[in-house]
Amino acid sequence: MSTAPRRPDLANEPVGRLMLRLSIPTITAQLVNMLYNLVDRIYISYIPDVGTLALTGLGVCLPIILLVSAFAALCASSGAPLASIAMGQRNHEKAEGILGSCTALLLCVSAVLTVVLSCFYTPILLAFGATEDALPYAQRYIAIYSLGTVFVQLSLGLNPFITAQGFSKAGMLTVLIGAVLNTLLDPLFIFVFHMDVQGAALATVISQAVSAAFVLRFLTGRRPLKRRLLRLNWKLLAPCVALGLAPFIMQSTESLVSVCFNTSLRAAGGTLAVGTMTICSTLMQFALLPLQGLSQGAQPIISFNYGAKRPERVKAAFRILLISCLAFSAVLGLTCIFAPQIFVYLLTPDAALREYAIPCVRLYMAGVTIFGAQIACQQTFVALGNAKCSLFLACLRKLILLIPLVYLLPLFIPDTVFAIFLAEPIADVLAVLCTVTLFMHVFRKTMRAIAD
Repeated sequence: MSTAPRRPDLANEPVGRLMLRLSIPTITAQLVNMLYNLVDRIYISYIPDVGTLALTGLGVCLPIILLVSAFAALCASSGAPLASIAMGQRNHEKAEGILGSCTALLLCVSAVLTVVLSCFYTPILLAFGATEDALPYAQRYIAIYSLGTVFVQLSLGLNPFITAQGFSKAGMLTVLIGAVLNTLLDPLFIFVFHMDVQGAALATVISQAVSAAFVLRFLTGRRPLKRRLLRLNWKLLAPCVALGLAPFIMQSTESLVSVCFNTSLRAAGGTLAVGTMTICSTLMQFALLPLQGLSQGAQPIISFNYGAKRPERVKAAFRILLISCLAFSAVLGLTCIFAPQIFVYLLTPDAALREYAIPCVRLYMAGVTIFGAQIACQQTFVALGNAKCSLFLACLRKLILLIPLVYLLPLFIPDTVFAIFLAEPIADVLAVLCTVTLFMHVFRKTMRAIAD
């Protein structure tokens, strides 16, 4: 793996100081990532005459974008904790092999995704709930975005290998480069060159390409990645893919959930309801990205010290992660409940959409107040390489709870739109309760096992 800047002392540096040092850049990276996604949507919403329809079209594209990200998690992101564990065991050759194999798998999957999305994006968008008036905007966006799939895969999939080594500032810089470039290119392409949603997609592809180039340059260091490592070594990939199923399901089912919400809301409330779901999904990303940033900052500490059999440092890192995640989710959830207009007014200038969205946001985001516990526990399972528990929890919230509730609640509640949005907070609360209970049991056993 990388030979460039000095690696933090994951084994001996005080855990609190180390968490702060690693988490600030990863949180900043996620916030910057979130900010430029918001800016993207804000620019699109202000396209003259068609802003609301264009924003709705982008909302229908979100499941595809999430699916592409999910494959990055399946192919590579999950390899980063296992590489950290190998480093804690001082098996650096294995860590290098994991990086090379995950990179090769990313390139293969990117080629397949590019062909599929480029050829079949129209039927996919229709299946994902595109309304007749928003479909042309969704088509124009995804036609360009699909061509940059390989850049998205490499930048998202390999960046965790930077933070896994403790180089969180470099990981932040990767995101920052793409975010700043995207923010500068968006208004140029959309308003100066009059490319509307196509301009937003082109800005995203160019930005991701630059980020991917930076990631590859950092990970190869001063020497190219050894050719013998850049191949599909299934002995190394199998555990990575097994562990990657959890984040893959989390992100791909986010795509499936968007489809379920969009198709149900299209039937129940039309374009305004689907546009409101775009705002709600944006806010949910606002909740998840900083929580993921905290988890990414804790992951190298947890994984490395688990590999080195240092249970006290693992426990200390988890405690700090849990408290931090809960504090953030509580503040965001309460803000959405008591002052949702702060976010809604930022995301759309349309008066009708604002009025429609405010009560829906208040309801949809209610469960976020305790959601930090879910992320802290679930991501710690990933950091420990516990594929079984990670997979179960990934399935629990979306597949077992949320999607059935989207279809079941309208059968019992006359206000169909209210019932659909109510599914999210109910699923969030039930998932948190189950996750915390399971984690308390398994984590104790795991810590006792490495202490013996």
